[in-house]
Amino acid sequence: MVKLAILASGNGTNAQRISEYFAGNEQVSVDCIIYNKRDAYVAERAKKLGVTSHYFGRADFYSNGNVLRYLQEREIDWVILAGFLWLVPEDMLKAFPNRIINIHPALLPKYGGKGMYGHHVHEAVIANKEKESGITIHIVDDQYDRGLTLFQAKCSLTDADTPDTLADKIHLLEQEYFPVVIEKTVLK
Repeated sequence: MVKLAILASGNGTNAQRISEYFAGNEQVSVDCIIYNKRDAYVAERAKKLGVTSHYFGRADFYSNGNVLRYLQEREIDWVILAGFLWLVPEDMLKAFPNRIINIHPALLPKYGGKGMYGHHVHEAVIANKEKESGITIHIVDDQYDRGLTLFQAKCSLTDADTPDTLADKIHLLEQEYFPVVIEKTVLK
């Protein structure tokens, strides 16, 4: 059984979708959800799903190694970033080489990097009058949004699109493709 840990920072819709997708799967399971904002709604989603969840603060990620120890104690095989906004620390990258997957709400390499997440991305795409956007699922490295691309899916934009309507289109792509790409990647 391949054990996944999901790291999230906010609402948790992707964490929920991934957890539901793998519920009952005999090869892959979501073992736990880790979140880094005390009031993140993802904790409530985890509770409703019956998935173990745990809050860790900044020191736990960057100073004292508590997150890495927790993942190792739970014998996690792959780490999935689903709306997780912090740069992954070096010790985690070393412990999970090429086994940390992220999803980004744009077609990288455009609209990536520090500060480019959520509505910030959608606003930039709309402001630049792009004709398409999409999602990029990639392996995490030591820089924001720079790792090996595993998959991209596109959506068209019209002049009538707003950051909110684009966010809705991106969310549909995330929900459709993220769990499937995770499964294909971790079972290779």
